[in-house]
Amino acid sequence: MPSSSRVPPLVVRLQVLAAIDYAPGHTLRDRIKAVSQKQFVDPQSGHAYQFTWRTIETWLCRYNKYGVTTLDKRSRSDKNTQRKILISELAEAINDVLPSLTLNKVGKIPKSTLYRCLLERRYFTRQQLAPTTFYRFIREHDLLDLQATQTLRTSFAMQHANELWQGDTMYGPSIKQRNGQWKLTFFIAFMDDASRLITHAEFFYRDNTDTLIDAFRTALYKRGKPERLYFDNGSNYSSKEILQACVRLDIRLSHAPVRDGAAKGKIERFFRGFRDRFLVMHTGFESLEQLNALAQGRVENHYNNQPHSTIQMKPLDRFNLDHSRIQYLTLDAFTDEVFYVEEDRKVSKENIFSVHNQKYECPIDLRGKTIQVRYDRTQRDRFIVFFKDQRMGEASPVNLVFNGQQRNPSSQGSRS
Repeated sequence: MPSSSRVPPLVVRLQVLAAIDYAPGHTLRDRIKAVSQKQFVDPQSGHAYQFTWRTIETWLCRYNKYGVTTLDKRSRSDKNTQRKILISELAEAINDVLPSLTLNKVGKIPKSTLYRCLLERRYFTRQQLAPTTFYRFIREHDLLDLQATQTLRTSFAMQHANELWQGDTMYGPSIKQRNGQWKLTFFIAFMDDASRLITHAEFFYRDNTDTLIDAFRTALYKRGKPERLYFDNGSNYSSKEILQACVRLDIRLSHAPVRDGAAKGKIERFFRGFRDRFLVMHTGFESLEQLNALAQGRVENHYNNQPHSTIQMKPLDRFNLDHSRIQYLTLDAFTDEVFYVEEDRKVSKENIFSVHNQKYECPIDLRGKTIQVRYDRTQRDRFIVFFKDQRMGEASPVNLVFNGQQRNPSSQGSRS
């Protein structure tokens, strides 16, 4: 039976709009009404949908006006943010807040008070967790019991590989440079929650968004794409580039509660063991390359290939059990563009836009349009033009002399 109550995913709505071009009918209205008689199936859930012609007409109007970036009535204020809270995350937040609250006259903590306290401390927003949903979670999982919340947070684990990755950064050793100065290193690591596999870990001299993107990109190419990421609230992990990459790859991004290191307890335990069993065994490192070579050997040959006490098997073997579920990325220029920063630009009447004080010409005629320009922030040598979430091509630097000659070919002949 087709559904009319469930909100259709974006892929289904795009299928509906694409069907309008091939539907029978002499007018646009006729084609829309023809599409309203068809059923559309979500390829992931297998759920069937059928829509009224007025709904389809509204989607088409919004698509023509705003593009694929929104088929809703208006852009959400929490767009590009995680809008769902897992039970384990809520248990972690309650575990932190509950001891600071006092009981009322009947010996209980009002749920409304707890909810307001969690909002004030910014563990989540009202858009992420409505009061009615919060009360239902409290009732179904007995989250006001401190022991129950502690059990939830310690026993929580994903069922399949690449359902959730945790990521964090640890201070590494300092390395003496050729000029005699010491330079601090930073260790960025990503862990698969179900298998405890370290999907990638690497030392860097800098702790910024660029190094995080480098490590994240390598992890994706090595181990495939996770469904969800769980980071802390550091500026690198909350950067626009990471957020945009997650949106483009359809990865849900959420952040650990503020001041709660235990929320990322699994990767924190890995860091502690890595420091105690590897870093303390070395008195020094000659270079960053040597440090990374030794660290990669430790992670891949010892940690990932040794039985883990919690899962009672090797992390790599546990990860490979779900090999058929893993979505690997292809190593090409288009995939690499996923990590490019994106900025809006207005195209002039001459089909030209400016970025970083340089003028570029759009690959197709987009005069008067607002486009999205993606580029590698570390190189800034290629600028990819997108319009309505469609890749239009690579922009080219403006050659004013050549353009002037093309517009006035007769002027050259008159001079000769």
